[in-house]
Amino acid sequence: MAATIPEHMTAIAIRDGHGPADALHAVEVPVPQPGPGELLLRVHAAGVNRPDVMQREGRYPPPPGAPETLGLEVAGEVLVGAGRWQPGDRVCALLGGGGYAQYAVVDARHALPIPEGLDFVQAAALPETVFTVYANVFEHGALQPGERMLVHGATSGIGVAAIQMAKAAGAQVIATARGADKVVAAQTLGADIAVDTTRDEFGAVAKAAGGIDVALDMVGAPYFEQTLEALNPGGRIVYISTLGGAVLHVPVATLMRKRAVITGSTLRPRSADEKARLAAAVERVVWPWIAAGQVRAVVDRTFPLEHAAQAHALLESGRHTGKVVLLA
Repeated sequence: MAATIPEHMTAIAIRDGHGPADALHAVEVPVPQPGPGELLLRVHAAGVNRPDVMQREGRYPPPPGAPETLGLEVAGEVLVGAGRWQPGDRVCALLGGGGYAQYAVVDARHALPIPEGLDFVQAAALPETVFTVYANVFEHGALQPGERMLVHGATSGIGVAAIQMAKAAGAQVIATARGADKVVAAQTLGADIAVDTTRDEFGAVAKAAGGIDVALDMVGAPYFEQTLEALNPGGRIVYISTLGGAVLHVPVATLMRKRAVITGSTLRPRSADEKARLAAAVERVVWPWIAAGQVRAVVDRTFPLEHAAQAHALLESGRHTGKVVLLA
């Protein structure tokens, strides 16, 4: 029997358009209508990500055509199918927005089957982080088996995925974190070396370990000098955020001597076709790692959808390890 689709749903809006975490509040809005090639999902869980916080603050507006509602990744049940998906299928999906809601519309090409053994909460923690890590570490960073990768922010959602994916690909990992408990967490996830940046210079540790070939950095300017110095010849620094500062002062002579590459990217503004290509690559490469137990979803806490403000406050505090997920 086909599921009954209501006319209205609960979603999370931002009071006055932007503001602090407590500006998030629940509203009743119409259920979105899928167009050609789109799915309508009954959302069961939605991942909370740093770009959501930036959008709430007014620093990361949604791309043209994307919903104003926050939420870049969800897991749920297909109600209206398209492409290879049928009503009743369990999927997780990458969105341009709209995930903080009971129902969401998604390009059918951006949905993936929920891996065997994972529930909706675990699956919702995957798309945004896994797509980001795959695109930046394995495509832009061109990480190869046997190389050494430096991961900053080891216990963030991105860091947790990056450590596991790099290890699954046969690389060594040096991870940075703030505090002894986060160092232990990084080691538990598989990091070969974890550095407490409140106590030690990660650059010196990385150089002593043989240098790094790829660095995945979400901090930016404060870590640039040490990261560049620890880079091996032909090494790559890949930026996915600039939480500590966006302007780099680059010693060009060092860059030339090391034949270094500085690159980076964002995921959300990419075209629908590009995201579809990434989805296919992630399903081909990363989903087998999940099936083999080499990569797992790490969820720190869940919150009811109506408590999105508390979820954002936790993410901003940095006290989490892995992902924060909303239950819709």
